[in-house]
Amino acid sequence: MAGHRRTGGQTHWEDRYDGTRPEELSWFEARPDLSLDLITERVGPDAGVIDIGGGASRLADCLLARGYVDVSVLDISTTALAKAQERMGGQAAQVAWIAADITAWTPPRRYDLWHDRAVFHFLTDAGGQRAYLAAMAEALRPGGHAIVMSFAEDGPESCSGLPVRRYAPEEMAETLADLVPGAFRPDGAGRFTHVTPTGAEQRFQYSLFRREPSG
Repeated sequence: MAGHRRTGGQTHWEDRYDGTRPEELSWFEARPDLSLDLITERVGPDAGVIDIGGGASRLADCLLARGYVDVSVLDISTTALAKAQERMGGQAAQVAWIAADITAWTPPRRYDLWHDRAVFHFLTDAGGQRAYLAAMAEALRPGGHAIVMSFAEDGPESCSGLPVRRYAPEEMAETLADLVPGAFRPDGAGRFTHVTPTGAEQRFQYSLFRREPSG
């Protein structure tokens, strides 16, 4: 869930993961079923998939279990990535682990699918949002898919001690159209509720996009 500099920064996210079991963090999912469904409906096992802010998420494990062979996980927290690698054991060698700030990252290659469960909503200023979206546009091949999840308009106003920007799907689409004109075409949206380890309910939205051939 980390992966940005505009709010929090690396030290903040290292502190969040240091000394805390991933299962105790508010964003923990025992099994990321919605993400898996959205990904597998759009790309097959040979596709290049990158999980932005994946941290210690179990998405990479689940994708490998489904036969995906080109999985990358990017996060600003080296502690989070280390915890994921420790959990996965020998399987960790099958994943490309990227320790980077998404707003300062230059993609070294192109991917078929970009997945972000809860990074973009931490970027509350246009500069951070524009840098993130420029990286997303550069990283995705033409026709590639982007899944961007965030707190919904009736979701929490903050997370992990940081402010967030909440979105309706229409607002998410407008933000992309304003900041990276012509780069992405909306391709669906929906809402879901995440239940935290303490039983609190958080309202989310997900927005789907296709990378346009030019833009």
